[in-house]
Amino acid sequence: MADAHAKHHDYHLVDPSPWPFIGSVAAFVTAVGAIFWMHGSAPWALIIGLVGVLYTMFMWWRDVIKEAHKGDHTPVVSLHLRYGMIMFIASEVMFFVAWFWAFFDASLFTGEAIQASRVAQTGGVWPPKGVDVLDPWHLPLINTLILLTSGTTVTWAHHALLENDRKDLKWGLAATIALGVLFTCIQGYEYAHAAFAFNRDSGGNIYGSTFFMATGFHGFHVLIGTIFLIVCFFRALAGHFTPKQHFGFEAAAWYWHFVDVVWLFLFSCVYVWASAGAVIAEH
Repeated sequence: MADAHAKHHDYHLVDPSPWPFIGSVAAFVTAVGAIFWMHGSAPWALIIGLVGVLYTMFMWWRDVIKEAHKGDHTPVVSLHLRYGMIMFIASEVMFFVAWFWAFFDASLFTGEAIQASRVAQTGGVWPPKGVDVLDPWHLPLINTLILLTSGTTVTWAHHALLENDRKDLKWGLAATIALGVLFTCIQGYEYAHAAFAFNRDSGGNIYGSTFFMATGFHGFHVLIGTIFLIVCFFRALAGHFTPKQHFGFEAAAWYWHFVDVVWLFLFSCVYVWASAGAVIAEH
């Protein structure tokens, strides 16, 4: 009878878990709370929902880590976890495509007759008249160098892990985390000193909206990636990763490289290209 229930395959059938249901309820409360908050109500439902989502994430990922330590992540399961991460990053790529689409639609078609309201806002040029764009060769360039360096340090940590060099693994992760925090601080300073705002009510315009949405969501991804790496750092201190089993770290490294690549496109298009357009408009 016991042999009838024995597993004769490499797949992992997860134990019954409450987290999909709890996570769904928390996400619903978050959405409803956000709607009520936007209509002037107190944000308590939104806060409760967010706490529920974060708690679900923590507990669910804790269970996944336990499964790995129990040996449930066979080579087949690990491969499919990697497929899942690849599909997640692909969905994130399409997320950023939407913001690039909005930026280029606004910037390339400023004088279209069908876009009368846009012409009135931009003056038919990009960047819009009166907008003092950020100098790409100052803080944005520094942040570009910071992210490129962080991509190098996380690769250093990855190679150290493959060589079972625990010391360099920790140093590489610590350096990447520090660079991620530095990037966020510099971007925050840049936002605070920008000469344009997000929306029209606070003196903003279509340039400010597309700029802050694209770069702001990237900054949020940098923050998430930094938290991801901090978790990996503490797991490394606890000795969780091995040269043959370290999907958690690998997923964090992939995510960080994705964030780096997106920033290169943002720097080239939103900063450099827009700045060049401002120089041409002046002449």
